Amino acid sequence: MKLVLSSRAVTLLVATTVVSHVKAFTPSLNSNSKSVSVPKSTSSISIATTTTTDTVDTVTTGVDKIGTNDDIEHNHCQDAIGIDRDILVRSARGEITERTPVWLMRQAGRYMGSFREYSTKYPFRQRSETPSMAIELSMQCHRAYGMDGIIMFSDILTPLPTLGIDFDVVPGVGPVISTKISSESDVQKLTTVDETSYIATEDSVNVFDEKLPFIRDILGSLSKEAEDANTSLIGFVGAPFTLAAYTMEGKSSKHCLTTKKSLMADEMGDDDKTMSLFLDKIATMIGYYACHQIDCGAQVIQIFESWAHQLTPAYFEKYAKPASQKVIRIIKEKHPDVPVIFFANGGSSYLELQKDMGCDMIAVDWSIDIGEARKILGDDIPISGNVDPTILFGSKQQIEESVRNCIDKAGGPGNRHLLNLGHGVMQGTPEEAVGWFIDEAKRYTGKDEVEKQ
Repeated sequence: MKLVLSSRAVTLLVATTVVSHVKAFTPSLNSNSKSVSVPKSTSSISIATTTTTDTVDTVTTGVDKIGTNDDIEHNHCQDAIGIDRDILVRSARGEITERTPVWLMRQAGRYMGSFREYSTKYPFRQRSETPSMAIELSMQCHRAYGMDGIIMFSDILTPLPTLGIDFDVVPGVGPVISTKISSESDVQKLTTVDETSYIATEDSVNVFDEKLPFIRDILGSLSKEAEDANTSLIGFVGAPFTLAAYTMEGKSSKHCLTTKKSLMADEMGDDDKTMSLFLDKIATMIGYYACHQIDCGAQVIQIFESWAHQLTPAYFEKYAKPASQKVIRIIKEKHPDVPVIFFANGGSSYLELQKDMGCDMIAVDWSIDIGEARKILGDDIPISGNVDPTILFGSKQQIEESVRNCIDKAGGPGNRHLLNLGHGVMQGTPEEAVGWFIDEAKRYTGKDEVEKQ
C-alpha cells in the first residue's frame, strides 16, 4: 500500500504534533485582566480528525483512490485546530479572546443550494421537527464555512404548541397562527407552562419532551456534532413580545395594529390586561424552554426580539423589556454560567434601555454604527453584530473590509465582540460570499498586524 498526502495534510499532521506538545501552554486573556493566563480547558485540547479542512488521498496498489475529504470547503485557521471549541461561549460571557469569533443569523438558510434541496421538497415544520433533517440543515453551513457556532435549525414559534397555540409556516406567506388571543379569557384558556411542568417526575416527562420530543433528539445529536467539529452549539428562543404579537396578528404584519391596540388598552388600565397576562404566560414558558434547550446540550442562548421595530421606546420599557428580563432571570436561576444574548431587531433607537437587560451580551442590528453602540452600552457590556447583510452581495474586497471595519470599531480582535450580521443572511446571497466573510473574520488580527505585513 502506498499513502500519498497533500501538502495541506502534512501541515495538519505537523500541527497535530505541535499542539499535543504545547497544549499546556496555550494562553488566553482573562476578561478582567490584560495579563496572560492558562485556562484549565487547555489540558484537554484534542484534534477532531473527522472534521479537518485538509484533503487526504489514500491510494492502494499505486492506482485506486478509495478515500477523499473534498466536501470540506473552508480552509482557514490551520493553526487554530483544537483550540477554538469554546471561543464563542467565552466571548459571549465577556471574556477577551484570541480573535473575534463569528457566526451568522440564518446561517442555515435558503442561500445554500444544499439547503434548498430540502426546502423545495418538504414543509418547514417537517424539516424542523424531523431530527435527521434538522440536524443535516443545521450542519450544512458549518461543514462548508466553519463558523464558530452551530445553531439548531428551528423557529421561534416552535414552543407555542406547549401553550395550546397552533401554527404553521405557509410557503410565500410565512407563519400563520390559527389560535385567537384577544381577551383575558383567551389567555386564561391557554395551558400554563411553568417550573412544575418543566421538571420531569417518576410518573411523567416534562412538557417539552412530551410536546416537542424532537428538540432533545436534535440538540443531543448536534451537541455531539459540535464537539466533533470543535465548535459551540447555540440555542435560541423568541422574546415574549414578538411571540405575543405574532399570535395576536395571526401572521406577519406591517403595522401590528391589533397588538398595538392591546398595548394601548392595557396601558389605560380599563380592566383589560390581556397583553400583560399574555406576555407573562409566554415569558414563563420561554424561560423554561430555553432551560430545556440547555439541558439538551445548548451552550449559548440567543433571545430574538424580532419585532422590536414595532415598539416605541416607552412600550419596550414598560412591556417587552420586563417580559424578556423574566426569561433571562429564569435561565440564570437554572443555568447561571450559560451566556444569554439579547437581540432586538430594530431596537437600536432605544439601545440605552437595553443596558440592564440582565443578559451577558447585547446583539445590535445594522442600523447603528457598532462604534456608537459601544459608546452607548459601555465597554463592559459584550456586543454582537452588526454588518449589513446586503454587503454579502458585494465584492470580496468590500466584504473583507466590512469585516475588518466592524471588528475594529467594536474595539479590535477578541475584545468582547461576537461578529455577526445585523440581521439574517438573505435569500439569494452568493454562497462564496459567506465563505469570504467567515475566512476574513478568522484571519484578521487587527490594524497593527496588518500594517506590519
